[in-house]
Amino acid sequence: MRENVLIIGASGDIGIAIAEQLANEGYQLILHYHQNREPISMVYKTIKECVLTEVQADLTDPHDVENMIANLMYPVHSIVFASGKAHYGLFQETPEQTINDMLSMHVKAPLFITKHFLPAMINRKSGKIVFITSIWGHVGASFEVVYSTVKGAQNSFVKSLAKEVGPSGISVNGVSPGFIDTKMNEHLRQEEKEAIISDIPMNRSGSPKDVAHTVRFLLDDASNYIQGEIIKVTGGW
Repeated sequence: MRENVLIIGASGDIGIAIAEQLANEGYQLILHYHQNREPISMVYKTIKECVLTEVQADLTDPHDVENMIANLMYPVHSIVFASGKAHYGLFQETPEQTINDMLSMHVKAPLFITKHFLPAMINRKSGKIVFITSIWGHVGASFEVVYSTVKGAQNSFVKSLAKEVGPSGISVNGVSPGFIDTKMNEHLRQEEKEAIISDIPMNRSGSPKDVAHTVRFLLDDASNYIQGEIIKVTGGW
């Protein structure tokens, strides 16, 4: 078996694809979820020999995050942040609580989790941290201003932390998906999806597996000289 990987947001479409991919590669997995445990229960049947434990936490609640990491009994060698949700709506109509929750979920919680496990990684002189960000973190999106903002913050965190911990043997990178066929895009009408796909040179939406393959590469030693990068998985969009 390979090292232990904590997947934050393992119950989402991309999180499940990452768990399956890493299990196939022999990694030992710690799977985090908030409310939606059913997908993990389903995939557990096929990857149970690679699952060390499941952990539950609301990333918008600092106390929940603290309890999760304090009670985790297994060493964490690498972390994949695949959690979170988008928010759709005009910025001036966005409630303050929504803004706070988005900042906690996408920025504060990942920073606190990383801060907790980083000292052990530095002591071992090894460790990999991968963020699933978004194309909107690069270019921004109307009607998704808050989501674009927090994903941009993740991109900046990746680039900055990579410079700080690179000398200690820790790699920090991000994967920036474009239009991926997940539940996050279910709100779009069929004609809206077709309009987006018509702008994608690869002429299709991406799949969660496309993202998972890139994460697997970044966790492998073959990617050791890639540092502080945000790899776009967009089909050229």
